[in-house]
Amino acid sequence: MKILLVFALMFSTYAFAQSGHDHQDKSQSGGDQHGDMHDDHHGKGMHGGMHGGMHGGGHKLDKATLKHFFEPLPASIIDENKNAALIKLGKKLYSDPRLSVNDQISCNSCHRLDNFGVDSQATSPGHEGKRGGRNSPTTFNAALHIAQFWDGRAKDVEEQALGPILNPIEMGMPNEAAVVDKLKKIDEYKALFAEAFKGEKDPIQYKNVGVAIGAFERTLLTPSRFDDYLKGDEKALNDAEKRGLQKFVHMGCANCHNGVAIGGNSYKKIGLVEPYETKDMGRFAVTGLETDKKVFKVPSLRNITKTAPYFHDGSVATLDEAIREMAEHQLGREVGPGFVDDVKAFLGSLTAKGKE
Repeated sequence: MKILLVFALMFSTYAFAQSGHDHQDKSQSGGDQHGDMHDDHHGKGMHGGMHGGMHGGGHKLDKATLKHFFEPLPASIIDENKNAALIKLGKKLYSDPRLSVNDQISCNSCHRLDNFGVDSQATSPGHEGKRGGRNSPTTFNAALHIAQFWDGRAKDVEEQALGPILNPIEMGMPNEAAVVDKLKKIDEYKALFAEAFKGEKDPIQYKNVGVAIGAFERTLLTPSRFDDYLKGDEKALNDAEKRGLQKFVHMGCANCHNGVAIGGNSYKKIGLVEPYETKDMGRFAVTGLETDKKVFKVPSLRNITKTAPYFHDGSVATLDEAIREMAEHQLGREVGPGFVDDVKAFLGSLTAKGKE
């Protein structure tokens, strides 16, 4: 049965790559329940998959293929001039540990602005040192995602920003009123909220904390050399990166990791062919649907070489291992060092320019 499933996946991925059918799951309810969470479906060049070889054909993808799967980052997704006061407030709140019960933990503690929006830990410690059950994903480019958190339970960055503040393990504030009361006692915030929310009689409201932090997070876009390549600069990628891009597309990785964020726009099941051992049931806890068990939001691959460890549980230490694991669990295949090295080279081109 497993062999039949693998061949079926091979055929469906090949057909996808040839026909240009849109395989993204844009549903908020789990969508493609037989989906393939991360990297390695097997399409064209099937004879090379086991040893990382995609022999022949060069390493240039035509513009239509690139346009079908990817799009460059926009210059901005928020008017930074018009919203300057709001963004200023959001940046301060993002970095302020006083939003936690013991004045020790801020958004920046787990999503560090000086470290590509992550803390480089498998799971993050909260106000008492206890750790959550999931890896803290990067806040960089997160505003482009279909939803927030690994299970998509928050619709946008504004809603997501409010969750950790009241989470008993993370920042530990007892309730919304306690947060508002704390902020109202800080003179600087009285002025900042009044400026950011002009016209509101009582601007220091809990919902406005999320609005402000979300506005700041919408500025955290990281243009890369790959964006330059998508815009027509052929020299933006070197030969190894172009080779890796071709393998990434032909193997089927782009069936899930696509769009402007190279992921973040669909939900997929982890462990499609070879079971992935995890007690985390993913979106099932949100939707209650059996078909959402072990279904997670596909992560964005922007800055992926800088945001280890990987997967929802932070259990995979290196990108090499992550590529191999996805080949095994999603396709039931073993990929060799040639494939891993080339795909990893391509993924490096997704790092923010000037920070590679």
